[in-house]
Amino acid sequence: MLENTDIDHQQVDLHLTTKIVQSYVLHHAVGVGQVSELITSVHGALSQVLRPNPPEKVLTPAVSVRQSVRHDYVVCLDCGYRGRMLRRHISQQHGLSPDEYLKRWGLRREHPLTAPGYSEQRSSMAKELGLGRKVKAKPKAKVGPATAPASTDVNPKSETKPRRRQSNGSTSKSGVGEKAAAASTPKQKSRSSSRQALR
Repeated sequence: MLENTDIDHQQVDLHLTTKIVQSYVLHHAVGVGQVSELITSVHGALSQVLRPNPPEKVLTPAVSVRQSVRHDYVVCLDCGYRGRMLRRHISQQHGLSPDEYLKRWGLRREHPLTAPGYSEQRSSMAKELGLGRKVKAKPKAKVGPATAPASTDVNPKSETKPRRRQSNGSTSKSGVGEKAAAASTPKQKSRSSSRQALR
């Protein structure tokens, strides 16, 4: 026997179906052979809309939520998998993100997906390696009168370049002058001696 709700739904379906088909035929040109197809399609759509939603499946976890987190491992509530971390497992095996997994089982955001012992081990290893610490900058030396450089005008580039000897230039110039003087004196002597011979 049909229940009263099923009878009510059928009456509503038939009543709505006739109204919808009637208004559609008034505003659109429909052939005689198409009317039956129109009625069945409208009735099928209305019956799907008015049908109550099926009850959601009640999920039963593989283990209780309390037992899913141990010191050395965590347990997947879907299949009972034990491991140090669940993030990769739930994404590869169940196609769920961590947030979807937590929402599916009604867990809090703080619910661990990594074993607490493994987290402690990784944390201590990171601290031993010095990861996560900010490098402290070395304090700059204060420049006081005792540590101040002697002269600030000295260019450091000038100290690295070798200086030219100035004596080379002066000796060469003076040597040229002396040579010229020495060269001119014998000529003058020879001229003077030749003048004396003429007299």
